[in-house]
Amino acid sequence: MFDVAHQVDAVRRQVGTRVYKGGEARVVTVSQTYDSRIEDLWGACTDAERIPRWFLPVSGDLRVGGAYQLEGNAGGTIERCDRPHGFAATWEYGGEVTWIEVRLTAVAPAVTRLELEHIAHVDDERWTEFGPGAVGVGWDLSFMGLAHHLSTGGSVDPKESMAWLMSDEGRRFVTLSSDEWYEANVAGGAPEDAARAAADRTTAAYTGAAPAE
Repeated sequence: MFDVAHQVDAVRRQVGTRVYKGGEARVVTVSQTYDSRIEDLWGACTDAERIPRWFLPVSGDLRVGGAYQLEGNAGGTIERCDRPHGFAATWEYGGEVTWIEVRLTAVAPAVTRLELEHIAHVDDERWTEFGPGAVGVGWDLSFMGLAHHLSTGGSVDPKESMAWLMSDEGRRFVTLSSDEWYEANVAGGAPEDAARAAADRTTAAYTGAAPAE
């Protein structure tokens, strides 16, 4: 059985801002160190045959300038690529455009750190409602899928993943992840009360439970 608490603890989270594409943007950063050579981790993150084994089926042209589409999720354009150290792409979903920047760093011959920044021009009202966990919890789930794939060589079934998310263990993972994003939000300067309320709403959105009053 996958150790939910261990996986949540293995991830590092940061919330900040930066000027990006001509405007002030929110930046959600998630990172984890994997027991994997950088070339293998690069393949897991960029090979169209391996991405579905831990994330979602993907189609398109996975080269600079090419368009991609994740099944039932975001699509976009590959903007930069520096094999095997990182890439950048637009992340387009629901009529909105945000951006991801992915970096891989070899910290030992068979140990690699994966860092992902999700950058978005988010209005204050929506940010106050859900905070960084709106995307952060989703990335935590993806990083867990990647950890499972790299450690076992197995694949993640999207339907089974959704069923697991609604299980007691899945709800526990989401709650723990959301709590960590609350901490990161406060560390990033958010008022505690507002960050707590946003985290509770995010947990409820992912689990289908009513948020705490």
